[in-house]
Amino acid sequence: MIRGADIVVQSLIAEQAEIIFGYPGGAIMPVYDALYDYHEQIKHVLTRHEQGAIHAAQGYARVSGKVGVCLATSGPGATNLITGLADAQIDSTPLVCITGQVAAHLLGTDAFQETDVVGISMPGTKWNIQVRRVEDIAPAIAKGFYIARSGRPGPVLIDITKNAQVDFGEMNYAPCLGFRSYKVHKPVEQSSIQEAAELINQAERPYVLFGQGVVLGKAETELKFFLDKTGIPAASTLLGSGALSQDHPCYVGKLGMHGNYAPNLLTNQCDVLIAVGMRFDDRVTGDLKRYAKQAKIIHLELDPAEINKNVKVNIPVIGDCKESLSMLTEAVEKKTHSEWLAKFRELEELEKEAVMQHDISPTKIGLTMGEVINQINQYKADDAVLVTDVGQHQMIAWRYFNYKKPRTQVTSGGLGTMGFALPAALGAQLHDYSRQVICVVGDGGIQMTIQELGTIMQTKAPVKIVLLNNNYLGMVRQWQQMFFDRRYSFTELNNPDFIKIAEAYGIKAQKVKAREELTEAIEDMLIYDGPYFLEVVVEKEDNVFPMIATGCSVEEVRLS
Repeated sequence: MIRGADIVVQSLIAEQAEIIFGYPGGAIMPVYDALYDYHEQIKHVLTRHEQGAIHAAQGYARVSGKVGVCLATSGPGATNLITGLADAQIDSTPLVCITGQVAAHLLGTDAFQETDVVGISMPGTKWNIQVRRVEDIAPAIAKGFYIARSGRPGPVLIDITKNAQVDFGEMNYAPCLGFRSYKVHKPVEQSSIQEAAELINQAERPYVLFGQGVVLGKAETELKFFLDKTGIPAASTLLGSGALSQDHPCYVGKLGMHGNYAPNLLTNQCDVLIAVGMRFDDRVTGDLKRYAKQAKIIHLELDPAEINKNVKVNIPVIGDCKESLSMLTEAVEKKTHSEWLAKFRELEELEKEAVMQHDISPTKIGLTMGEVINQINQYKADDAVLVTDVGQHQMIAWRYFNYKKPRTQVTSGGLGTMGFALPAALGAQLHDYSRQVICVVGDGGIQMTIQELGTIMQTKAPVKIVLLNNNYLGMVRQWQQMFFDRRYSFTELNNPDFIKIAEAYGIKAQKVKAREELTEAIEDMLIYDGPYFLEVVVEKEDNVFPMIATGCSVEEVRLS
């Protein structure tokens, strides 16, 4: 017979959890006491805030492909996880979050730090549960891990009352292999594959849009083989970046509000649209009433709820895209679409002249965000992980970072969470100390979780932090400039001395203001053995283009 708290830790070890990110408190203290005896079997990272813990767990999960784990206490500790849960839910990130709760006999009495976290977190989790008895702990954790990682991944929250943690019970852990009412594998129907193949074989201007589902389904090789055989132009969503090397001859760029010109414009000129592991987010589609109305649409998707949710499709192919892509590759004819692909290349040259030249080879005196990312490309490793926050820097980094390997893109996609990058980069780095993790942040977002520099200091995680500082909430300012008559309402920032802050945390830091200093500073940062903070002062009022304004069609993408 062992304490419930020990059952919690032993269950995590049985699930092969490597790292727990967390913050102790009264209602979770028995679990922390148990962790004291298992420090050689499972690592715990003390973040400086519970939101930092869950974002770190997200970064770890996104890079490793494993389930991220975090711990928090009841009340404010649990509620501080809510933003991360919502972020993980919309971006399909597998997490198991364990929170402490007041003793069962105190539930409903407004006891100290009692909060109904199960009720609060229900809309932002794939599954949640409150455990009130010691014998229910191990089964709940086993089920939680199974739900988090299976099918379309997502976050799970397990709330454990304090009495269950301190009571004694038997260690009755057994892995969950499935349960009634939750079916995760649906065999791909051969008839839908055949219909899709016939449509693709007849197409003159087919077009592939791929998203994070390719990465989550570990179908990167299958996507490459499909494109090798068909010669179809292919564009990625924000979270799909890295699923296909940008060097692939069929790769034509990035989709979305600040994606590339050709992939957006030509969406409304294709005759067959093949969506793979993506959900037709509004940032990709623009005005749905004018989205790809000329095309027959094939949707390869694991989650049936995504079929016809936003865009009406002609042929749904429901199932694991690793399986469906392989079957589709067998069924289609070998072709090339050189003339159609050439249209993308022509428009790409137009974008280079109108936008990219300014971004990466500017004539302005001040530095641009694009040239910083372009310089990073010259020195980074092929498998370097880019972790970005949310805003202009996120879009610029995504546009110009050279993705060559899977699981090299970590960002907050669907929720757009400022403050995500710094702790997420920490989590990504702790998965593999030897891999380059480059954290690109803005001066607004970094101040939302800047305390996690303390966690980087304590863990000595060699994260390379690049702060692109324009003294503005840049994306909001761009919209105010373009759509609100330059009425810059509360978007200008009076910032602290970031270098002093980084150095106070024992992190080597450097500030760059001039172009002639940039290359050497980036090289110094990437070869430095340890965490590094590089602040680059960039143009205050640069904008991100191309751009599809809210309510516009994808063919109304603007170059200026």
